[in-house]
Amino acid sequence: MHKAVFLDRDGVLNAAVVRAGKPYPPDTLDALEILPGVPDALARLRAAGFLNVVVTNQPDVATGKQRRDVVEAMHDRLMRTLPLDAIEVCYHVEADHCACRKPKPGMLQQAARELDIELPQSFMVGDRWRDIAAGQAVGSACFFVDYGYDERQPQAPFITVKSLPEAAALILSSTQAG
Repeated sequence: MHKAVFLDRDGVLNAAVVRAGKPYPPDTLDALEILPGVPDALARLRAAGFLNVVVTNQPDVATGKQRRDVVEAMHDRLMRTLPLDAIEVCYHVEADHCACRKPKPGMLQQAARELDIELPQSFMVGDRWRDIAAGQAVGSACFFVDYGYDERQPQAPFITVKSLPEAAALILSSTQAG
């Protein structure tokens, strides 16, 4: 079985667009900006034997605010330019009551089935309470990238970090010590 680092997309891999204290995804492929240190952090995680798996809610497709082909073009670019192993996407809105939309753990469980991932030996890195709740639901240790958004905060346990590179350093030091 493999161990993985599950990664939210917007705010972890690429810059989120923050308006009135709330984060939003970039709306065009040109607006997709990889955050500093992300490529190196992912490369170090992969070199240590982790699978890098993106798990992202993209409800703007269901609401008509975003086109699915634009989201897929963003994911194609991320897969080509970053050391990622898979991208799991939920296009649903809350009202759909699907099993995949975070905070539900469906995307993590799907990736675990497809990639033979041992969830309790894996990690979740996210910048919203939904990410942390999804990771907690499968028994993965969670890292919260805290940007101070004006929204609900996650419930403990989690470790607060400033970025994916900081989370990766902590993951790597904890797995080397253990």
